[in-house]
Amino acid sequence: MQTTFKIRRFKPADLEQVMHTNRTCLPENYSSFFFTNLYERFPATFIVGEENGKVVGYAMCRIERGIPSFKIIGLTKKGHLISIAVLPEYQRRGIGYAIMREVMQATLLYEATECFLEVRVGNTAAVNLYKKLGFRIARTKRRYYVDGEDAHLMSRKLPFTSKETPR
Repeated sequence: MQTTFKIRRFKPADLEQVMHTNRTCLPENYSSFFFTNLYERFPATFIVGEENGKVVGYAMCRIERGIPSFKIIGLTKKGHLISIAVLPEYQRRGIGYAIMREVMQATLLYEATECFLEVRVGNTAAVNLYKKLGFRIARTKRRYYVDGEDAHLMSRKLPFTSKETPR
């Protein structure tokens, strides 16, 4: 049986499945309050991947103000990817890529001019995915994670260029 996935906005009824995905995939786990708070503040940037009615991946983002990473003067709005995960048995099917594309598109609704994230230096698959999406390594944060691993800070300009398609 061939299955297909769809990408959509998070709904509160998805919370348990999203938290399960987070606990299954990542050492950084968050409380239900944390997930709910981000959803309430930035609902358009909380995205899930669903296959056959089951949430199999998610990403959540918040919008921050800060000094731009690129040559823009003044403060800018940035989409900060807080967490993304796809259940192991659903990885390498394009779900993470599609979720990220939707998240970046959604940050434009909040007038973001760039998107950034932190990723474990040792997570080669994720670093390669982000590079494929146009992110570049801006710098490395030493001992960023609780277990002491370094993180790459990666960023990219928004919106998409004319050669890129947002979906």
